[in-house]
Amino acid sequence: MTTDFDDAFVSSRQLLLLALICFGALMCKIVYDLTRFISPLFFSVYGNLNDKVKMEWNNRGFSTFHAVFTSVASIYFLVISDQFDENVHGDSVINSTTRLSESVMGISLGYFIADLAMIFWYFPTLGGIEYVFHHLISMFAIFLSVTSGQSQFYIFLVLLSEATTPFVNLRWYLDNSGQKGSKAYTLNGIALFLGWLVARILLFIYFFVHMYLHFHQVSSILSSKSCHFRDVNLTSCFRVRR
Repeated sequence: MTTDFDDAFVSSRQLLLLALICFGALMCKIVYDLTRFISPLFFSVYGNLNDKVKMEWNNRGFSTFHAVFTSVASIYFLVISDQFDENVHGDSVINSTTRLSESVMGISLGYFIADLAMIFWYFPTLGGIEYVFHHLISMFAIFLSVTSGQSQFYIFLVLLSEATTPFVNLRWYLDNSGQKGSKAYTLNGIALFLGWLVARILLFIYFFVHMYLHFHQVSSILSSKSCHFRDVNLTSCFRVRR
């Protein structure tokens, strides 16, 4: 049985998530325009690019912004804060959630929606069907985690892998500005290799090892009656976390 206070609480959480998603999408628009404004100041070749390349150039600007934002946030939650510290939360570490972690994921959802919209609008210039699936799966996982309050530890581990994106984008920028033979291109390639090794290989080894060691928690994720995959009333998912 629910009360008016319960309903108001759930409604406020849903409105907050919606506001954060919109804020994330708005930030993408702002950074897109900012990239278009400052790029000619650092890359003289920008003015000579065709419209499609300029569009992708600006798109990679907010892609880089999102990658830096989520990487820093993930490091904070996983390393600096005690949100996922087993000495503090004990056996429930992977189900730990805070308003701040939910806010970060809401903003990230806004990015994925904005980027997916651009992928559809300019399809297939910004990527093919594999990018569509990547974004849809990412959005689905983040949405389930933020509404249920579960498995945020693993979401932030995956978001940390975005740390390689700035190096990938810088490689593309240098290539399209005619600096493929430059020292900066070589140094960025080394950084990309090391970043990929740490954030895409070693990190995911840790991801699966941690999941194996905490399988008793993993197997119970989203299994409660009040927030189940088959539950179409998502207000119950919000209510679980009161």
